[in-house]
Amino acid sequence: MGRPSPDSSRSPHDVPVRVQRVRPSCKAPLPRYMTAGAAGMDLAADLDDPVTLAPGERRAIPTGYVFEIPHGYELQIRPRSGLALKHGITLPNSPGTIDSDYRGEVQVILLNAGAEPFEVTAAMRIAQAVLAPVVRAALIEVDDLSQTERGAGGFGHTGS
Repeated sequence: MGRPSPDSSRSPHDVPVRVQRVRPSCKAPLPRYMTAGAAGMDLAADLDDPVTLAPGERRAIPTGYVFEIPHGYELQIRPRSGLALKHGITLPNSPGTIDSDYRGEVQVILLNAGAEPFEVTAAMRIAQAVLAPVVRAALIEVDDLSQTERGAGGFGHTGS
């Protein structure tokens, strides 16, 4: 099962990521990039029955897949802009992070921020996943930090 997705036009920047279906009956297509320049691959819902999200409701929607993310990377789960604009469907924890040591089914937390109920159906594209490098901080506890012009100016300090 080491076959690439049908949209794969390999480049030197491609990072191999192993993916496995959770169930043989998985209704979601293999995640894929919809255009040659797409940064995110679309994730679809793996549902037996439609799920209706009332306005203000949120729910974890299964994708039917487990990913083996290489060490040093994360899979960021982000909203699809079309669903956000047309229906108010977003991800409340955006971007969600799938760590390299997680081996469970990826689920997407959808939130209906719109005014109307929204129906999620089997194989519907619900989110996008972006593979990103991870840089970890090596914290050094100190007594003093360098000063900046901004200092501790926080929310709205620039007047916007």
